[in-house]
Amino acid sequence: MVHQAHLRVWRGDSESGELRDYEVEAEEGEVVLDLLHRLQATRCPDLAVRWNCKAGKCGSCSAEVNGRPRLTCMTRMSLFDPDEVVTVTPMRTFPVIKDLVCDVSYNYVKAREVPAFTPPEGLEPGEYRMQQRDVERSQEFRKCIECFLCQDTCHVIRDHAENKESFSGPRFLMRVAELEMHPLDDYAERGGDRPEEARGDHGLGMCNITKCCTDVCPEHIQITDNALIPLKERVADRRYDPILRLFRRKKE
Repeated sequence: MVHQAHLRVWRGDSESGELRDYEVEAEEGEVVLDLLHRLQATRCPDLAVRWNCKAGKCGSCSAEVNGRPRLTCMTRMSLFDPDEVVTVTPMRTFPVIKDLVCDVSYNYVKAREVPAFTPPEGLEPGEYRMQQRDVERSQEFRKCIECFLCQDTCHVIRDHAENKESFSGPRFLMRVAELEMHPLDDYAERGGDRPEEARGDHGLGMCNITKCCTDVCPEHIQITDNALIPLKERVADRRYDPILRLFRRKKE
């Protein structure tokens, strides 16, 4: 069934912008990205929209639909009443380049701040051995498509841009947790300390475990329960274990 959908799309750049209303034809089964493409093709050829796979696997088409961070390629128009105004805006946490396209380079800066997996000495690729339960423990974290919706919705940086320098956000705290859980990661043996770096360098203590990152994840990764809380527990164990505290005092 075809109907006229009411789109309200943010148009502008880093200097200024406004919400503009459009009537766009919507067919049964279509998603928000379909309507944005139709709008480009028929009325607004200069509308800037970032996308790639249109299958929910590349994470490129992230935006906010009626105020909620979503992938526009996975947001069906059937979610909304036919006469409802569907508002599409860029991700609020990141600077706007043009229209719905944001500058997400903050995330790449934070990605580089996480030390990479450190392979064990004396083993060549192909010689690694792991228990299946260890594989499964962090398997879901590797489903991440880096859409950065979790980063966008996290109020620590969404509402407080001044925290961006000291807070890495849920996506990269999850990466730290994944590496900390990896039984073959030799980072600690070479003098590194992922839990302490999560606390200090990546701002883990700023996370209030509100689960807003988990709620918007299109891959349904349990970011809060399976990554952030266990990482917080490891930090607490390290800092408040009485024996470890005794050793720290001796070093001091």
